[in-house]
Amino acid sequence: MSKRLILAAALAFPLAACTTTAPPTEVTRFHVGNPARSGTIAVEEMPGNPDISLEFRTYADAVAQQWRQIGFTPVAAGSPSDYVALVSFRRGFRPSGVDRSGRPVSVGVGGGIGSGGYSGLGLGIGINLSGKPKDIVTTELQVQLRRRADSATVWEGRATTEAKQGTSAAQPAMAAQKLAAALIQGYPGESGRTMIVK
Repeated sequence: MSKRLILAAALAFPLAACTTTAPPTEVTRFHVGNPARSGTIAVEEMPGNPDISLEFRTYADAVAQQWRQIGFTPVAAGSPSDYVALVSFRRGFRPSGVDRSGRPVSVGVGGGIGSGGYSGLGLGIGINLSGKPKDIVTTELQVQLRRRADSATVWEGRATTEAKQGTSAAQPAMAAQKLAAALIQGYPGESGRTMIVK
């Protein structure tokens, strides 16, 4: 194998190692017995929702779509209904790709070719692969299904996912659809178990 091929492979390896896939979604559900499988349902904001904003409608619409797909009939918020699905969501940011001193992590590649065709180590090249690292966006969706008649909670669940800031997976619309689908598909799910949805 020629020295050029070895050097090319050494340079390509760190770049390939940086390719990542979107993290999966973590889902936890709770219910008692066999909760409702159909009926009218209104999707409303959970009291005390920590992230009250215009984004709420995005999450509420994604949740309503999933309830419809499993047999419930969504109605407008505040309308008479058999059930109410209370929705809460929050988004947070945490640093990514920094070492303990707060500097970006870089990959070093070293190599050198001497006179007479001898090769050896000694020349170091530092490559910053990403510039300033992007933050990780963590998004959590929580849903409670309550009977309208007595406000009893018959089912509830929580789903969390992460994505790099600036990617499509970190956008509210994409995150809302992903979380709602992971949480409500397979309803009611195994109570008390935390599972990973890819």
